[in-house]
Amino acid sequence: MIDLYTWSTPNGRKVSIMLEECGIEYVVHEIDIGKDQQFDRDFLKISPNNKIPAIVDRENGQSVFESGAILIYLAEKSGRFMAREAAARIATLEWLMFQMGGVGPMLGQVHHFSQFNPGKAPYAEERYEKEAKRLYGVMDRRLKDHAYLAGADYSIADIATWPWIARFEWHRLDMADFPHVRRWYRDIAKRPAVRKGYDVPARGAAVPMPAET
Repeated sequence: MIDLYTWSTPNGRKVSIMLEECGIEYVVHEIDIGKDQQFDRDFLKISPNNKIPAIVDRENGQSVFESGAILIYLAEKSGRFMAREAAARIATLEWLMFQMGGVGPMLGQVHHFSQFNPGKAPYAEERYEKEAKRLYGVMDRRLKDHAYLAGADYSIADIATWPWIARFEWHRLDMADFPHVRRWYRDIAKRPAVRKGYDVPARGAAVPMPAET
């Protein structure tokens, strides 16, 4: 059993989707970041960076913070979604780090400046919207010749990246310009575990779907 401390953000959804995909039982503990609950003393004990998500594995008492580390932990625990063969494993970690170092931080800046504070910092809006398009382009080129980011198989790299792309409507771009990203996104969005894990904590949130053409 896993205790999941989370909220309905892309980083939080990575872990609930992974837990659903792996079929691991978990209990949701809502950390309302709009009420600054991530700064509560008890949560700080398991997440020293004051951010969601975090988990505690009841089987061994292990706590893990940082979403990428949690995905690796759950992949190793379940034996799923991360290849054992060396080259494929490295590819998975490469694309996971691409999300952690690029997609998440840069799209997060688009959300901050362009979605929530439009007009306050035109330079920042232009800078991060341009970087969003560049990152979509990197993924589109990769996905032209590969079913998934790390190669032929669905992996934690996709699970990490997909919830960020689920906010495509905030990114000031046209998904039609990135047809391979759109195909990849729609394929993953059809997975039952993704649809269930997306709505954690449960609010009735429906997965956004870009048009097919």
